[in-house]
Amino acid sequence: MLMLRTTPPEVRLTGDTLRLGPVSVTFHRTLRIPDDGGAYPLPPSLGPFPVRRVDDYAHEVPAAWREHGGVFLPMFQREAMWLSFHGRPWRPNAIKVAVGKVNALSGETWSEDLVAGDPGTDGQDYMVVPDQPWLDGINAGAGYIKQFVAMPLGMGYTVEGQVTGREDHGGLQLCVFEPKPGRFPAAPPPPPRIAYDVAPYGPPMPMAMGALPAAQAAFAGQEMGLGAGGRMRQRIYPDPHGVETWDQGNRARVFVHLVNSQTWTAITGEPMPDSPVTARAYAEAGYPWFALYDERRGDIPPAEELAGAKSIKEVDAANGFETQQDDAPVDVPDHVVKKLAPAVAGPGAVHEAAW
Repeated sequence: MLMLRTTPPEVRLTGDTLRLGPVSVTFHRTLRIPDDGGAYPLPPSLGPFPVRRVDDYAHEVPAAWREHGGVFLPMFQREAMWLSFHGRPWRPNAIKVAVGKVNALSGETWSEDLVAGDPGTDGQDYMVVPDQPWLDGINAGAGYIKQFVAMPLGMGYTVEGQVTGREDHGGLQLCVFEPKPGRFPAAPPPPPRIAYDVAPYGPPMPMAMGALPAAQAAFAGQEMGLGAGGRMRQRIYPDPHGVETWDQGNRARVFVHLVNSQTWTAITGEPMPDSPVTARAYAEAGYPWFALYDERRGDIPPAEELAGAKSIKEVDAANGFETQQDDAPVDVPDHVVKKLAPAVAGPGAVHEAAW
């Protein structure tokens, strides 16, 4: 009998894309949608964030980063991000995403055990790639998320701070699990059909509006975490294979540190990319937004632990601060929302260290 031997997935950085075994993760710059109580379509990619290995800057980064290993990328304060995922259509993987070691789907503190989401228990705390194509924020349930928006640690804005009462970790944490041997084909079938009729969210549109206002830059800290922004229409699909499909002992994980613009340049010597165009300017120019035809895919339930997480606008108000961004509604006409078809079912190694 032919026996398949499993090897742990390797984490590598290829260009600005992280590869955790067969799963590729790209961090996209995007429009920060208004936090106005409404719900918006999917905003575009404005290009990938630049990503660098901690090991390549070991003498410049904080000691805690060297302990964590992983990679780092720069974000402006109150800038938004989304993650795109690509994997093997014939042999999927499970992936967990955490913000400051708080699970972005369940709101539970970091654990490398997969939770199935059976009725009456905690909700599903991972995604399956394919078919989950992207994640733009924390799980709000009922087909919505709250957008990932960068904020400095120590001010109480991050999801981590609101759920745990502390802001010790920041950044993003990713963990990919291989399927158990024999669950899926070991080799690909004949060449598959194209997964998307267009690139996810359309082609990058690198537009700039100059630096963020000084009032925002003045509060910038060294390390960043992710807070909750406005609501967006996005489903997080239930696992169609079942939690018993995944080999929980065969996984790859990586710590993604987030830094502000000044720290990025101090560490790398590279200039920070220009801050992206505002959602209002983008919409007024008539550029496309996006929607995915996935109504039949279902959605995991909202997370009780995340339900009480205040948005950045709400934390501003609670602290008595004036609103530091334009959260007035933005009109997105139906004719500019591009419909996307759902998916059809060595060098650069990044080391893993203590978390």
